[in-house]
Amino acid sequence: MTWFISPAHAEDAAPAPASADVPPAPTETHTEVGHEAGGKAPFPPFDTQKFPSQILWYVVFFGLLYLLMKRVLVPRLSTIVEGRAQRIAGDLEEAQRLRIESDKALGTYEKALADAKSAAHAIAQASTDEAKAAATKQRADIEASLAAKLEAAEGRIGEIKAKALGDVNAIAEETAAAVVAALSGHQPSPDEVAKAVSAVATK
Repeated sequence: MTWFISPAHAEDAAPAPASADVPPAPTETHTEVGHEAGGKAPFPPFDTQKFPSQILWYVVFFGLLYLLMKRVLVPRLSTIVEGRAQRIAGDLEEAQRLRIESDKALGTYEKALADAKSAAHAIAQASTDEAKAAATKQRADIEASLAAKLEAAEGRIGEIKAKALGDVNAIAEETAAAVVAALSGHQPSPDEVAKAVSAVATK
């Protein structure tokens, strides 16, 4: 670093002599060419004499920065952006494919559900029809069995009735014969008694 010292500053900065016998140390005065004595140097970036070198270094650094951006940073950024774009496109395609597959699966599920409902309805209807047919057949069998039992009962009742009537006629004939014998003292013949009872029963 360059220090610029004016004569006045040099005199102020010179140390005072220790005694009268020792002469003061000589001081050096540094001045900058092109500046008045006692003036201050300008700020280096604003120094017009350094503009050419500054512009040269600006151009050099800008060129290096441009080459760095063009050869290193921009390709890397382009690669990153392209990779992300490809991943996004792939994710979108995968999402579209999954959406299509989910729609197909949903359609298949709905169709299977409709088929299952239709099959369940058909099975329920078939079961109902079978139950109705079985109930009808069972009812017909029961009615036939009851009709047969009723007919058999009526036959037995007819037999019992005929037997009872036969017994009644026999009892009536025996009673009539006993009464006639008791009253007249003469025993009538069975044919006469039977004819008399039949004549009475038919009236």
